[in-house]
Amino acid sequence: MVDVAALRAAIGAVKDPELHRSLEELGMLRELEVADDDSVRVLVALTVPGCPLKDKLTSDVTDAAHTISGVGSVAVEFTVMTDSERSGLVEQVRGTPTREILVGGSTSRTRVIAISSGKGGVGKSSVTANLGVALALRGHSVGIIDADVWGFSIPKMLGIERQPIVIDDMLVPPEVHGVRVMSMDYFVRPDQAVIWRGPMLHKALEQFLADVYWDDPDFMLIDMPPGTGDIAISMSQFLPRAQAIVVTTPQLTAQRVAQRAAVMARKVNQEVMGVVENMSWFTGDDAKRYPIFGDGGGARLAEDLEVPLLGQVPLVPALRQAADEGRSLLVTDPDSEAAAAFMELAEQVEQRKPRVRTHPELVIR
Repeated sequence: MVDVAALRAAIGAVKDPELHRSLEELGMLRELEVADDDSVRVLVALTVPGCPLKDKLTSDVTDAAHTISGVGSVAVEFTVMTDSERSGLVEQVRGTPTREILVGGSTSRTRVIAISSGKGGVGKSSVTANLGVALALRGHSVGIIDADVWGFSIPKMLGIERQPIVIDDMLVPPEVHGVRVMSMDYFVRPDQAVIWRGPMLHKALEQFLADVYWDDPDFMLIDMPPGTGDIAISMSQFLPRAQAIVVTTPQLTAQRVAQRAAVMARKVNQEVMGVVENMSWFTGDDAKRYPIFGDGGGARLAEDLEVPLLGQVPLVPALRQAADEGRSLLVTDPDSEAAAAFMELAEQVEQRKPRVRTHPELVIR
């Protein structure tokens, strides 16, 4: 005989792969039947038709059912929530408003980190994507906002090929390797360019913050556009409690330009956590390190800004290849030199918590 109560508890504890809440909590487990031959039929209510992770949900429910002694075959069927049920679910899961997370509401645990550079081409997006995966591998929940609205690249680097799910007026971002990502890439065809003026971009980024279900992540990484233009100014207004990481390369000219991003962060009262030097060296077959782009730029910038040099990332062809192919080197080759550098950087970020600051006037409820 199958213990039906234990079976319901096991299946009800399965988490929806998008919302990360249990089926029981979300009211998605609708019917559970055990036949005389101990076969099981389960009816699950999806939030939207055509859920892209339906196969995973089927697998997870089946695996959970088979943890109960005596269970035979398992058939998982699906229905769809009504409009009123879906609205109730959205109200239930929204939790802390994203605006409150970003400006430092008292109920938020999220650390917001803006990753900036003075110019393009220094690997800022690569640092953002790989730091996000490294933090997730260290057990943290992570969100990334790809705010580089003209040069969006995070989804491609991480191999994300599906769109966000829309539940009423709430966007649920795709997730890979434990990292949720929201980007303009989802809304622009490959043969299109973003040619919006500042106010339209400002509104789009505001929606990334206000209308997306992030579920209070431990870390929210913001891949900032290069330089100190309109979008960078808008994001600084959205992120008054963010810490900032400045990315540079070893060469002196890049270090000088990167300094401007740090100056801007301080002007808008963002705490500069430290500097990351990318493309620091290339390790040859002879095991020697060759400073292709010079050396010392990251250390000099950190010294000028009076902040620590958080890490140095080597120039590794496999890292570039992994990004082009939509893979994470930290997952496919965790023992590589680049993967070790990002895991060390993640540890540094964990340790350097923000200063305690009180700005009650900034909390938007």
